[in-house]
Amino acid sequence: MSQETRQKLARRLAWQKAVNDPVKEPRNRLAILPQLRRWQAARLAVDFGDFLADPAMRPAAEFFLSDLYGDRDFSARDRDAARVLPAMARFLPDSLLRAAADAIELAVLSHALDLRMAAILMCRPVPGAAISVEDYANAYRETGFPRLRQHQIGLILKVGEALDSAVKKHGVAKILRASRLPAQLAGLSELQKFLERGFTAFAALGGAEGFLKAIGQREEAVAGRLFSGDPQPFAQANSSSR
Repeated sequence: MSQETRQKLARRLAWQKAVNDPVKEPRNRLAILPQLRRWQAARLAVDFGDFLADPAMRPAAEFFLSDLYGDRDFSARDRDAARVLPAMARFLPDSLLRAAADAIELAVLSHALDLRMAAILMCRPVPGAAISVEDYANAYRETGFPRLRQHQIGLILKVGEALDSAVKKHGVAKILRASRLPAQLAGLSELQKFLERGFTAFAALGGAEGFLKAIGQREEAVAGRLFSGDPQPFAQANSSSR
């Protein structure tokens, strides 16, 4: 791993630690935050319905929903990265290292944006009320940062592209299997499992270009409708890339 990559990873992990600290960042304790994450995950599961119905795309779609878009806590995986990525750099291809680093940046950026949205949602007349499409769209627009939203989508695609690149390299599957036990013994299994799930999902895809292009077009269209105030920002999600 190059010195530049190490420094970039260190910055991302420092940001990850700060943005998830409930003392430094009290918005982590907002009651609406878990509901917001569940709402977003449920919305994406509906929008990914056609991908999930396609046997070839289903594994990759499930990986994106659980490991990139999911409402789970990724902090254990990202703490693993701080300890294991420098050592794994000796035998893992750069594509997998990039996938891990970009996934960390994606998780941190998504969490930071979610914190801002959660604070806005708490200003509703009934803060704990169920989140409506209108509530979500208003909070999304008020949060702003269209360039960061574009970067968020770009990171999702970069993770997919890196995993697809790793699939095409001879011997990577064997290397991942060989590193499974050492990772478990060292208590670093979260990152290992993430890489294995991603590799397996994209190996089943048999070429990610069409899948990633569809996701990029779809999510960019949704973001555009949200920022423009479209009353039905998600209505055309499944058809926007066709």
